Amino acid sequence: MDKGSPYLPVLGLFTTLTLAALLFRAQLVKLGFDVNLLVGGNLLLLGITLVSMYLLTSGLKAASTNAFLRSVYGGFMIKFFIVAAAVFGYAFLTDGKINKPSVFTLMGLYLVYTFIETTSLLKLTKKKTDNG
Repeated sequence: MDKGSPYLPVLGLFTTLTLAALLFRAQLVKLGFDVNLLVGGNLLLLGITLVSMYLLTSGLKAASTNAFLRSVYGGFMIKFFIVAAAVFGYAFLTDGKINKPSVFTLMGLYLVYTFIETTSLLKLTKKKTDNG
């Protein structure tokens, strides 16, 4: 990954959030958070975001519009089904005793990761059109 890599903001967010969750574990537990769920969910979000970004950056290099659109839809479908499976799996494993603060935090983080992914790829697209 070079200095201008679109992956760096996502990796930075993951590192910052994971370190914060581990450093403030006691305070988060007092507030009702499941820190293991937060760290595991953050890792899952990192993984699906990196896969989606890889598909989209590969799609940007494609010669045809159809190939690009397939990468966009593929990334969306992968993210959707993995997140849905993770939520249902978590609900099943906890017998429906869902840690709401952690789940809602992870829902917000999903939006943050998606925002960073989109802005990073838009910058990459702008750089590509500026360079010809």
